Amino acid sequence: MGQRTLGKGMTVGNDTQVTEPRREETRRAEGGAKPRSRKRFPWYAYLALLPLFATLAVFAYYPAASGIWHSFYEWRPGFDSPFVGLDNYATMVADDLWWDSFRNLGVIFIFGVTVAWAIPLLAAELIISLKSKRAQFFFRTALIAPMAFPGVVTVLLWGAMFEPNNGVINRVLRSVGLDALAQNWVGDPQFALLSLLFIGFPFVAGLPFLVFLTTLQNISAEIFEAAALDGCGRFRRFFAIDLPLMTSQLKLLVFLATINVLQYGFAAYLLTGGGPDNATQVPVLRMLGVAFQGSDWGYAATLSTTLFVMTILLSIVIVFVKREDRTDVRRL
Repeated sequence: MGQRTLGKGMTVGNDTQVTEPRREETRRAEGGAKPRSRKRFPWYAYLALLPLFATLAVFAYYPAASGIWHSFYEWRPGFDSPFVGLDNYATMVADDLWWDSFRNLGVIFIFGVTVAWAIPLLAAELIISLKSKRAQFFFRTALIAPMAFPGVVTVLLWGAMFEPNNGVINRVLRSVGLDALAQNWVGDPQFALLSLLFIGFPFVAGLPFLVFLTTLQNISAEIFEAAALDGCGRFRRFFAIDLPLMTSQLKLLVFLATINVLQYGFAAYLLTGGGPDNATQVPVLRMLGVAFQGSDWGYAATLSTTLFVMTILLSIVIVFVKREDRTDVRRL
């Protein structure tokens, strides 16, 4: 095989490769300039992040660590707090009210990922069916505008609507001759939880609607056109195309819904306080009641720590399932 000279007597066969060190020597031998090394970001520039981490440490990490630490004590802020070990956790295991509150969370979660998602999904499907972009923009803006309203205002407004005597709902029922359907909506254990679930109806002004709409708008129009040419109707297209392509987004929404449900308690705290007869009791309200009404801060820290661990474990499970994501269009 022939050889070619590289300089200073170095030769390489035609069927061999020049290694990187030899290439560098060749460049130097031929008078080439040394390639510039990548400029590194100065380490001291990261000091600018210290205020951010300090803020997180004080207002996020420290309270969480403090709650876990004090869950092993009979915590009395400002006074001696004797170590009790796992006694608070033993009390929690025997706390029937605490565990019964998770039953309400199960109802809230099922309602939230079925009924509370069905109407936003239907609204998103109807909006992308509009041919006019201006019409899509108008209806999208009109449907998400209520998101700007404060949550307290929304809950209190629905509370006024649920009022048994002069509330809007009962007055409408009586005006159309349906007096028998008028109820004490948040004062009756039979209807209290269901009434809280319907706060915000029809549930369009929220994150699920935005996620559904954005996902559908990002699906190529060619897919919809091909489905129409194959004679695929809207109902069949939803299950064969739309829903499979929203798998990743649905898993994200389930992840967020799980976290939100475990932290649920805002509306119940404002309207029912967990009553009547604990019909709307949830873990967060139980924890707040133990802390601020019972002044048992150590036990309250135990409940909050347990809720925190549950949130972390469920989040890990959902994220692990999300990694096995496979989205594909089904056969028509």
